[in-house]
Amino acid sequence: MDIGINVGYAGADMAKALPLVEHADRIGVRSVWAAESYGTDAVTALSYLAARTEHIRLGSAILQMPARSPAMTGMTAMSLDAISQGRFALGLGVSGPQVVEGWHGVPYGKPLGRTREYVEILRKIFAREDRLTHEGEHYQIPYAGEDATGLGKPLKSIMHPLREDIPILLAAIGPKNIELAGEIADGWQPTLYSPEHESALTDPLDAGLAKAGRDPDDFEVVVGVRVAAGDDVDECRDRIRPAIALYVGGMGARDRNFYNNLVKRYGYEAAAAEIQDHFLEGRREEAAAAVPDELVDEVALVGPIPRIVERLQAWKESRVTEVSLVTTDTAVLEAAVEAVS
Repeated sequence: MDIGINVGYAGADMAKALPLVEHADRIGVRSVWAAESYGTDAVTALSYLAARTEHIRLGSAILQMPARSPAMTGMTAMSLDAISQGRFALGLGVSGPQVVEGWHGVPYGKPLGRTREYVEILRKIFAREDRLTHEGEHYQIPYAGEDATGLGKPLKSIMHPLREDIPILLAAIGPKNIELAGEIADGWQPTLYSPEHESALTDPLDAGLAKAGRDPDDFEVVVGVRVAAGDDVDECRDRIRPAIALYVGGMGARDRNFYNNLVKRYGYEAAAAEIQDHFLEGRREEAAAAVPDELVDEVALVGPIPRIVERLQAWKESRVTEVSLVTTDTAVLEAAVEAVS
């Protein structure tokens, strides 16, 4: 298992993240991941980091598919891979209906079919074997709808990609999306991963891998893990609870929250319901307080550094190939790298 770091939405304040990333580059951290939602974008942050680092892999966690056409994402991925000399990993996700329709102003639609077509188009762009064409339910290239000019023609990228096999990782939590990741992607980026209950996630993953006849050993599982280091374990847990409450309670409607459903599959049915009730009624402090200690310990790394290092053993024994630490603590980073080396 490798260690990575996740700088989240750091694009607007890269001065704080840069020293950590440069240090990570020097000590052998495998990857740095940047995120986007409805504020800073990930591409700008990764471009900046590409110019300031030499060895570390640069990954998007995630680029939102509804925000970009497949061709635009293909151009971006090839460009980032070129300027970083082959260090880019393309993490993709459909996001959620609140952001897709509420921010980007496009229909959420059918995410499974859209994702399958999106990845298929990207593979064609990277391979550059022929002019790009695609005829699907969600994408038609060249476009030939009723309002088309009729002037569109198939094109091939004028850029020769540095690599034709830029890795594609899919963010997925729902069982069908996870299965799709196993079938068509090079890796998977889950959230709120529990090594103790990983079969709730990996069973559909294995179904997808088997469907495509793929070797699980050739498939990446990159998990972002929040870290709160300190001598007081309870205080460290309290620093993590609000983030878990946000996902379990507020990332989706009452009857359509993938994270809430996941925690229920872990066995925390009553807690998941209580967290959501509090959160949707505006009681965020109560929602955070309802997050069980056990759940925090399963999906995050908390407490003194020796406790964090000990807890990493469970992740090493899991299906996870890279733990991407959400931390700015260089001591934690150094200890984690040493623990898995």
